[in-house]
Amino acid sequence: MNTPDAPHAPVVVTADLDGPLSRWLWLVKWILVIPHWIVLLFLWIAFLVVTVIAFFAILFTERFPRGLFDFNLGVLRWSWRVSYYSYGALGTDRYPPFSLGPEPDYPARLDIVRPERLSRSLVLVKWWLLAVPHYLVLAFFTGGMRAGWWSGGLITLLALIAGFAVTFTDRYPRDLFALTVGLNRWVLRVAAYASLMTDAYPPFRLDQGGHEPAVGAVR
Repeated sequence: MNTPDAPHAPVVVTADLDGPLSRWLWLVKWILVIPHWIVLLFLWIAFLVVTVIAFFAILFTERFPRGLFDFNLGVLRWSWRVSYYSYGALGTDRYPPFSLGPEPDYPARLDIVRPERLSRSLVLVKWWLLAVPHYLVLAFFTGGMRAGWWSGGLITLLALIAGFAVTFTDRYPRDLFALTVGLNRWVLRVAAYASLMTDAYPPFRLDQGGHEPAVGAVR
C-alpha cells in the first residue's frame, strides 16, 4: 500500500500529471474504456452488496471486515484510475490496469485507512442523512455517479476543456489540473464516507493539486 501523503488522513487521493499527452487520444478514450465500464458495472453491483453486508457487520461488531473493506477499496481504486484516464481528468494516456490492487506505479492512486472500530450509531445515518449536503454538491460536480465512473457535470466539463487545451497548445494547464483533481478528491472522500469505510466526516473544502495537503497545514 502506498504511504499516504498526509499522515493520519483517512482518505488519500494522489495524482501525477503525465506528459507529454497525446493531442488526439482523448477524443477516443470513451471507446477505449468500454471494457472497463462493463467490468465496473458488475463490480459496483458487488460493491453495493458488500456495503450492505458491512452495514450489519458494523452494527453488530463495530468492524468493517478486512476482506470486504479491501474489496470495496479496490473498486474505488479501479474507478479512480479509469476516471483519471478518461473524462474525470484526462491526466494520463497510460491505459488503466484491470486490477483491484493499489498499483503504486500508476499516476492515479487512492488509499483509505481501515479503522479498527466504527460507530454503530453513525452507520445508521451517515450514508443517507449526514451525507446529503455533500450529495447536493457532488450532483453539481459530477452530474451523478453511474456504476463507478463519473460522467457529466463540472468535472467532465473541466476535463474536456483540458483536452482541447492539450490539442491546441500541447499543454495541460496546471491550475486546471489542480482544480480537477481537487474536485475528484472531494468525490472520493464522500464515496468512502457514504460507503461506511470511515467515520471521518468529509470536509467542505476543496483541496486542490495532485497531492494531499499536509495535515498540519490544513486550517
